[in-house]
Amino acid sequence: MARVFKYLISLLGGFFALRLRNHCWLILFAVILAPAARSADILSMDIASDKGTYTMTSEVWFDATIEQVFEVYQNWGYSTRFSSAIVEARDMEPDEKGRAQFYVRNRGCVFFFCQSFERQGYVESETNLVLRAFANPETSDFHHSNESWKFLARDGGTVVTYDLTISPKFWIPPGIGPFLIKRKLKDNGGRAVDRIEIIAQELDVE
Repeated sequence: MARVFKYLISLLGGFFALRLRNHCWLILFAVILAPAARSADILSMDIASDKGTYTMTSEVWFDATIEQVFEVYQNWGYSTRFSSAIVEARDMEPDEKGRAQFYVRNRGCVFFFCQSFERQGYVESETNLVLRAFANPETSDFHHSNESWKFLARDGGTVVTYDLTISPKFWIPPGIGPFLIKRKLKDNGGRAVDRIEIIAQELDVE
């Protein structure tokens, strides 16, 4: 009787082991065959400096609709969520010409050198097409700071082309300073894109 019982146990054990192996193979095939989730992709990024003026041009693809991505960029309050360098950002009341206003305060450190700087200015926009931001030199720590974002639907997502030209008023260490500033711009931009995509995907816009 004991032998029969052990035999039945071994049969059941083999059966469940086979089911488990088959189940594991099914899971493995499901993982392999499942479409990979796409994430934000930096298509290009160029940064240059010349006599105290810095320029940056980039193209980024986001796995989100053009309406979602545009909403993130046009709302300055989202900036603190996707960029650790921005400690304060907000939309402001329109100026006397009816132009939307913005305020941004950044803080960053490069080795021992830390700097806090502000930008305040106006925005021009065409919904879901382009945003342009111009800092007012009288209320900003820049001789000029001009930015533009162009939006284009592509491959089921959105491509944003970004152009930046800035000329800081504050002191930058000579020699290695420009190199470090360019590296900071690249690193901060690279870290921000995934956060922008996450915020965009959470938005319910049409």
